[in-house]
Amino acid sequence: MADFQRREFMAAAAALAATTSAAFFGSTPAEAGDPSFMNNVPDPLLSGKELPTFKFSLESSEGKVVGNSYGKEATVLQLPISKGIAGVSMKLEPGAMRELHWHATAAEWAFVLEGRVRTTVIEPRGAAETNDFEPGDVWYFPRGHGHMLECLGNKPAHFILIFDNGYFSEFGTFSISDWIGHTPKKLLAKNFGVSESDFNGFPTDEVYFARGAMPPEKPAAPLQGWKLPALTHKYQLLAQPPHRVFKGGREWRVDSTSFPISKTVTGVILDLEPGGLRELHWHPTADEWQYVIDGDISVTMFGSHGRYRTETMTEGDVGYIPQGYGHSIENVGTKPCRVLIGFNTGVYETIDLSQWIAGNSSDILATNFSKPVALFEKFPKADVFITDEQGH
Repeated sequence: MADFQRREFMAAAAALAATTSAAFFGSTPAEAGDPSFMNNVPDPLLSGKELPTFKFSLESSEGKVVGNSYGKEATVLQLPISKGIAGVSMKLEPGAMRELHWHATAAEWAFVLEGRVRTTVIEPRGAAETNDFEPGDVWYFPRGHGHMLECLGNKPAHFILIFDNGYFSEFGTFSISDWIGHTPKKLLAKNFGVSESDFNGFPTDEVYFARGAMPPEKPAAPLQGWKLPALTHKYQLLAQPPHRVFKGGREWRVDSTSFPISKTVTGVILDLEPGGLRELHWHPTADEWQYVIDGDISVTMFGSHGRYRTETMTEGDVGYIPQGYGHSIENVGTKPCRVLIGFNTGVYETIDLSQWIAGNSSDILATNFSKPVALFEKFPKADVFITDEQGH
């Protein structure tokens, strides 16, 4: 091949590569929580003839245990379908603290199930906030913000963490003891303006769960004094009235419209009575991560081309629905159930099947299904959202 032909060929190949890259990945880097994140490339896991499992028994997993504290995680390693969201169940014993750390690749959203928790978080401009949390409360830490989690009182604290990146691992975070323990003392002394001997006895490996005396009931001021950020990291979700109430259940919801700092995660608490159904629906801008707090549920997922999968889940199980996939949640137990649901978006959006039907005229529906117009006059004229066992 002549030189000028080779140059023309290489230039054309480079242009094609740039065009392909832009088509697949866009002109700006995608971030977790961005609706376009990883959705322009077909996912081999979801392209087969059968849908993969979307269930993982989180609380039955081994996790990381230190004393009576533990962290159990559900990432793509444990649940391969969950590429957009990861979750952790964490329990802290009295006097235990999840040490100072940060997450380089994910924001952290949490819901407190039991006990009380104290957190301190620092933001890039140096402002820090300390908050105390009780059951029903939520926190959110943006990606990369340093924080710690501490059990308050003489009872264990149990909470669920949701991260806006399924590839994130709780066991791959950046911990302060790991950093200081592997930094030369000479460098540390110069950094902090103290002597090298002051670092004698510091941990040489990651502590992860630190244990000490129970913290005081009233938080002490930080070394720099109180310097609060513009946006709080705390939201009392269950202290608010439910977002929606139906005969078959109720829903609490928090996204960035009510909790401004939570720009990449929306949280929902869904209660369903026995026989209650969160109707068939889909989320156009987010994946859905489910944690069963109490009860027994059946989750269905529709994946196009006749693919359909149902999983039965109980307390401590996790479910995952990819963005745009149709699904429903049904209470199949004999008692009320409660489900924590997280979305990797800061603004909640959903389209319900009854809502979609009601948004079309009866003649359109008759043509679509080859059924009489009169049949569709019987259908709901508004969004159903939740129905009870009688279909109300």
